[in-house]
Amino acid sequence: MATGWSVDGRGSLEEAISRAGSPVALLYNSQAGRRPFPVVPAEFSNWRDEQRAWREGCALLDQSHHMTDLYVEGPDAVELLSSLGVNSFEGFAPDKAKQFVACNPDGYVIGDVILYYLEENRLDLVGRPAVLNWVRYQAEVGGHDVTFEVDENSAVRQGPPKVYRYQVQGPQALSLMQEVVEGQLPEVRFFNTADVRIGGCRVRALRHGMAGRPGFELSGPWEEREEVVGRILEVGKNHGLRQVGALAYQTATTESGWIPCPLPAIYTGDEMKPYREWLPANGYEAMASLGGSFYSERIEDYYLTPYELGYGRFVKFDHDFVGREALEEMAEGPHRRKVTLVWEGEDVKEVFASLFEREGLPAKYIDLPSSWYAMHQYDRVLSGDRTVGISTYCGYSHNERSMLSLAVVDEEVAEPGSEVVLLWGEEPNSSKPQVEEHRQVEIRATVQPAPLVEFARTAYRGA
Repeated sequence: MATGWSVDGRGSLEEAISRAGSPVALLYNSQAGRRPFPVVPAEFSNWRDEQRAWREGCALLDQSHHMTDLYVEGPDAVELLSSLGVNSFEGFAPDKAKQFVACNPDGYVIGDVILYYLEENRLDLVGRPAVLNWVRYQAEVGGHDVTFEVDENSAVRQGPPKVYRYQVQGPQALSLMQEVVEGQLPEVRFFNTADVRIGGCRVRALRHGMAGRPGFELSGPWEEREEVVGRILEVGKNHGLRQVGALAYQTATTESGWIPCPLPAIYTGDEMKPYREWLPANGYEAMASLGGSFYSERIEDYYLTPYELGYGRFVKFDHDFVGREALEEMAEGPHRRKVTLVWEGEDVKEVFASLFEREGLPAKYIDLPSSWYAMHQYDRVLSGDRTVGISTYCGYSHNERSMLSLAVVDEEVAEPGSEVVLLWGEEPNSSKPQVEEHRQVEIRATVQPAPLVEFARTAYRGA
């Protein structure tokens, strides 16, 4: 088991790993804890009603502060991204977007982000820094004719973001948009964009889904945010609109089936060593925290493939890209499968009740929505005494009245209805600030599809 380690900001990631003794020793006791959601209030009303809004009415989710933007511009911009993404770029053009997935040379995922094609030779990558840093490095070492503009998230940046970004989601999202947009709302296909006007301002509207429901992602200059959001809130009164705070926001992915936090597969391998030497010792990759009941001294055991994350449909061998040869060998499988785990309610109650009894907290807090404590949380999934997978992102869904987590499991237990056991907690306890002294417990769980919400599985792209 890893020992305590305080990150030394000197030098490179490679040097930080060397000082710690291993990548696992560096990350397991990282003091970064779980990833923050800056600026946005924890709740606007209460997190239960805010969750219900994307299922029953309409929800307004603020994405302006917790993600990083990397603007890539120049004659080699598309060529650079095509050489790094598993995705096909055939037909990719301005006013389109895609979920961009990048892998290391061995076919393991570095991360995924949303890629906007803004205009000719100008694109925007939006998401966690792991992919954005990889793109910048490859441009530098490959001599690509591109320039970059980085807009960090609000936990890092001084001052407001360059762009506001909001999600309007739920059964009432389309009717709200039809009323709030000046003129006629254009027909927009899934993951395509259109320019609309709201509150007298030009807004980029991406047809997108989140939290298992249809909707739009809206973005524009930060200076115009108040006019746009003010108009949405005004019209939203007639559509059951609720603003969603950070507590509810963090649980949306458990219903829609997106695993947002795979560990970037960059910590090992001779081919990746120059990249680790390029990355700083106090950057995202060095500060990331690793936690949970799944523990291995081999950092490679935490890596995931596109197929395990449900991204097999994105992998296209119509172009050359980093990791292509490895993925071609993997393509036929077998693969572990992404699933939703529905935790047994009585087991969850017992775990939380013991905590609240010890701390003297009232029972009404038993179904707190967010229960992950590391940036990259990996918990062991068991069938009998065998490990059959890992559980990652977790949280309580008031819509499902259940604690849920997203997991990657062996084929033998991947069918809906299969019963498994999740091992919860660390042994021994790490020194992460959000980890209190505790003992590991077993929580029964039932395997269900991912996404759990049927609409997200069957109708997202046609909505």
